[in-house]
Amino acid sequence: MDEIVVGIDVGTTKVCTLVGRVESEKTARIIGVGIEPSEGIRKGVIVDLAAATQAITHSVERAEQTSGLEITSALVSLAGAHVSSVNSRGAVAIPGGVIDGSDVMRALDQARAVAIPHDREIIHVIQRGFTVDGQEGIRQPIGMHGYRLEVEAHIITAAAATADNLRQCVSAAGVEIQNFVLNPLASAEVVLTEQERQMGVAVCDIGGGTTDLAIYVDGNVWHTMVLAVGGNHITQDIAHGLRLPVTQAEEVKKQQGHAVRAEIGAEEYFSIRPFGEDYPVRINRQDLAHIIEERTAEMFSLIMQEIKRSGYDGLLPAGMVLTGGTSALPGIKRVANEVLGMPVRTAQPENLVGLVDRLNSPAYATSVGLLQWALTMQEHDLSSGRARKVRRAKGEKNMNLDGIKDWIKRLLP
Repeated sequence: MDEIVVGIDVGTTKVCTLVGRVESEKTARIIGVGIEPSEGIRKGVIVDLAAATQAITHSVERAEQTSGLEITSALVSLAGAHVSSVNSRGAVAIPGGVIDGSDVMRALDQARAVAIPHDREIIHVIQRGFTVDGQEGIRQPIGMHGYRLEVEAHIITAAAATADNLRQCVSAAGVEIQNFVLNPLASAEVVLTEQERQMGVAVCDIGGGTTDLAIYVDGNVWHTMVLAVGGNHITQDIAHGLRLPVTQAEEVKKQQGHAVRAEIGAEEYFSIRPFGEDYPVRINRQDLAHIIEERTAEMFSLIMQEIKRSGYDGLLPAGMVLTGGTSALPGIKRVANEVLGMPVRTAQPENLVGLVDRLNSPAYATSVGLLQWALTMQEHDLSSGRARKVRRAKGEKNMNLDGIKDWIKRLLP
């Protein structure tokens, strides 16, 4: 039987379910796609259970139809301003003098034993680096001789009630959540190069309702955060400034929008019909670009504040990689470059195989990244000698995944 991986990206703008058939350690052929407009989700958080459940169910059903498989479990993306992170250390003695996998697990357990409020839930515990007998900077300690092992871990938590609401919606669609994956970590799987991760880079996933940030230094995640601003705020500004319905403002943004006023000719116009007008009105594209430029500059200044607050702003020689649907806006790279004062590039999923007609876009970085995360998870499971149990073709129920859930949470991204 072929190995199957499933990811459900639950965003503010869309719900995207992807089904992939594992072809190698690095590649999954996409055999099922279900893209549905989001309902009942605002700024990455569920605000209407029934509407969100319906959107997720429709997305899952479409992916089932195109793949011919029944989806019973999946990795699910998570975002929203309720997400927060903290760095923690754990230390253990090595009784045998040689470090093995169980020692690493014990050290990670010590690191995750931080005081987490009862209303929060741990989503990821990601190892940043190890110290053996005072020797820092060790990336893989298994097999080394030593008497004391320390691990520095990055712990990502979410509001427990918000995570439970998302669980309820996905469960109502008939799918068990294998694990939550934070949006920027999933996106990073497909848009960052290994060289960028080593040098120091920030990945910034700008969606409809949230902007998700992850900072990588020395190949590992050092900082994560989610801002409750995104492309929808630009749309709202356009709707307000040009007196348009939000749906029409979104179309104007996609078709006529540009983030740099100086790059638009003074004589460029387009026609729209605002509220209260009987006939179409001609709008100067520079006026539209001015609205967009102001909001995007504000968004990047907020991002810069967060990077400086993290203390890692001097550790990013590779700059920032932009992805997410809003990063496709013309001119946004230039605004980011000017506000942040660092190298900026935009990225989208590449080297995809299978049903990929619509997926070659920054908007689907998280969706494709979930499949890549599942492949990485599988690789870690195999290397640790754990048999990974995956749902099979239609009609065959998913086997129990509880045994590997803790292991998944400790994965490197």
